[in-house]
Amino acid sequence: MAEYPLPKFHFLVEWGGNKGSFTEVTGLDMQVEAIEYREGNSPVYSKIKMPGLHKFSNITLKRGTFAGDTDFYKWLNEINLNKVTRRDVIIKLLDETHSPVFTWKAVGAFPVKVAASDMKADGNEVAIESIEIAHEGLSLVA
Repeated sequence: MAEYPLPKFHFLVEWGGNKGSFTEVTGLDMQVEAIEYREGNSPVYSKIKMPGLHKFSNITLKRGTFAGDTDFYKWLNEINLNKVTRRDVIIKLLDETHSPVFTWKAVGAFPVKVAASDMKADGNEVAIESIEIAHEGLSLVA
């Protein structure tokens, strides 16, 4: 039996206890910054590299705009000086039986940007809103 890569169009997003329907999720990347170091009495005239701090990109979630659904704006408006409502965001890539194959968890997420859809008088597209969230760490859970 042949094995195929997983399709990327079947996923589920949970945030703040809610399950959301999204059209796109981007920013699921992690990296480790390299530290360059050289001792003054090293016989080698080059630097060594060693792993440093982990770095995570902001995650962007996009979905269709629905009348009366202002969850993104409510979450963004909860932010005051030194007060923020943080939530864990869980993104699951699902297989054909709707079972999670991979699960990412963004810890301590909060919104940094909410964008409404572009308006276009001669367009024929669905209105898509987006939210960009910062977080304190991303891990692959399963």
